[in-house]
Amino acid sequence: MTNRNRAVGAYGERCALRHLIETGLRPVARNWRCPEGEIDIIAWEGPVLAICEVKTRRTEQFGSPAEAVVRAKARRLRGLAARWLAETGTTADEVRFDVLSVRLPLAGPARVEHLRGAF
Repeated sequence: MTNRNRAVGAYGERCALRHLIETGLRPVARNWRCPEGEIDIIAWEGPVLAICEVKTRRTEQFGSPAEAVVRAKARRLRGLAARWLAETGTTADEVRFDVLSVRLPLAGPARVEHLRGAF
């Protein structure tokens, strides 16, 4: 991954985090890592724990950002969520998996689409 792609992804995650906070979610972890992978954002929405995957795109050339979350990625995130819950001792009435699609147009502000319960 190039430095430019990392910068675009980091900016997209900041936009997504701002969106989550503005819509009432309470972030508890960001960029949580273990040997199996990373969870971008973990946040509470009332009693629901949202495991959030952020995908950022500058163009739609390779599809929408959400389309990048394929079955294998969803399966990996489920495992990562189970590990995070076990390692932190956190319990939740419900765990939900969300995708935040961040589009960066050539001009104007980023557009964030929040798909709750995406998978």
